[in-house]
Amino acid sequence: MWRCALPPLLRYPSVDELGARAHALVARRPREARLRRVGTSRAGTPLWLLSVGHGSRQTLVVAGPHANEPVGGATVLRLAERVLADPRLHEGADATWNLLLCLDPDGLRRNEGWVHGPYTLGGYFRHFFRPGFLEQPEWLPDGAAGATLPETRALLDLQDELRPFLQCSLHGVDVGGGFVELTHDLPGLARRVAHTAARLGIPRELGPYDTLYWPELGPAVYRIPMPRRGDLAAAITEAAVESTWFHPHRHGTVTAVVEAPMWGVAAVEDGAPHADEETVLRMVSHTLRHDTRVLERLLERLRPHLPAGPETARLLAPVDDYLLVCPGLADAWDPDVEVPVGVHPFPPLSTAHLAALRIAGRRLALRTAGLLHQLVRGAGRDPAGALPELDRLLDEWCEDYRDGCGARWIPVARQVEYQSRVVLAAFELAGRYAPARSRSGESGWNAGAAVPMHRE
Repeated sequence: MWRCALPPLLRYPSVDELGARAHALVARRPREARLRRVGTSRAGTPLWLLSVGHGSRQTLVVAGPHANEPVGGATVLRLAERVLADPRLHEGADATWNLLLCLDPDGLRRNEGWVHGPYTLGGYFRHFFRPGFLEQPEWLPDGAAGATLPETRALLDLQDELRPFLQCSLHGVDVGGGFVELTHDLPGLARRVAHTAARLGIPRELGPYDTLYWPELGPAVYRIPMPRRGDLAAAITEAAVESTWFHPHRHGTVTAVVEAPMWGVAAVEDGAPHADEETVLRMVSHTLRHDTRVLERLLERLRPHLPAGPETARLLAPVDDYLLVCPGLADAWDPDVEVPVGVHPFPPLSTAHLAALRIAGRRLALRTAGLLHQLVRGAGRDPAGALPELDRLLDEWCEDYRDGCGARWIPVARQVEYQSRVVLAAFELAGRYAPARSRSGESGWNAGAAVPMHRE
């Protein structure tokens, strides 16, 4: 058994706590661990890389790529402690663990209204922040050469410097279950994920809506299609757009995107056929269409009263992104809407798929309402009288997650243990696979259908 030298994290760490705990770890173990600044955020926050071990084989673990997903920061601290406690994970494996504490520290700071708890759905969505698509540092809408965000450039440079055999990107699912997305198969990972999830009481998501057309490598493990240029709708729905997940593949890197849920929903693990698929799809699409119209009307009332400036623009960017894609998604999910030419119909859907679609539609509405709520609060006045209606919508929709979907909070310590165990499993399996792995330019790399969401 290994033991943490630092007190265990029972809540998510803030940006400052991440740095402080990493500095304390290095001070305690200076021979094995070191900390260096690998970049600076747009707001001037250091991007810290914690490295453990001195092996020739590099592993890169990226925490905090999405601002509203703080579990990764706690996970990299847990991984550092575990690697230090077990020489087999560095000396025995000839490995160096490179742990990027937070890729988007500015965005994480904007979520600190809820990251310390209490952990309630209402508190989370009222303080939710995630930047617009063009400001998310893992995405490369103009390719690597056109990347302008300093956080993105720092990650790309780090990937090219380290040439890791394994990259893990740590993400969090707000409501749903855990799953893994891979750029190349790691045989045996699905079994490891199942064992870990069962031991920790974490539901596995057997039909995430963003992997609907992706090859399945095993239950809750999916292969990311090769990147291709897509529209904004495809990008927001996490389709196979260009990203830092694929950038290091020229070096033979395998990337694992490890998703850990905050609120678990049992239905996302139900792979059985549903008795009335069309009724559920009709309900989900009609609900999303209705909620979008309500939110569009609220935004129309609010816009004339919002102060001009960067703060308003920062919150409006994701609002506009979400409202842009919602109607198209509602049509794509509606069995009464004819499938246009060039758009693929649904594959066979299980109860898990339908649960994930219901959660996804509600998520888009809740995020938009939460951002609008912050816009009104930030303005310091509510001449449009929107705040009571936004509070009512947030309360009703969160209640639907709790009572309608059965969303239940998973303690932070369990989220972290789940995610760290999955990363360690990927490390072991990628280490076995590394000597024979293909490179992205070779035949057979990532073979299989690659249809981003509902579009070619």
